[in-house]
Amino acid sequence: MRTVVDLTRCQGYAQCVFHAPEVFKLHGEEGLLYATAVPDDQVSRVREAAAACPVQAILLGEGVSGGAR
Repeated sequence: MRTVVDLTRCQGYAQCVFHAPEVFKLHGEEGLLYATAVPDDQVSRVREAAAACPVQAILLGEGVSGGAR
């Protein structure tokens, strides 16, 4: 599975970091770093993180690309 975060929507609530810390990490106070290729053992956690995002900034699936806006 691939994941892309629409950083124009992301407000830094960091719910994704709490749900899937292996995939999402805060950089500084508001910067978000994340793995685009989700390891198989993290898929359910990333799905939970996407569902928990208050602004629905996390896109999931094989067809998502880095051009999300």
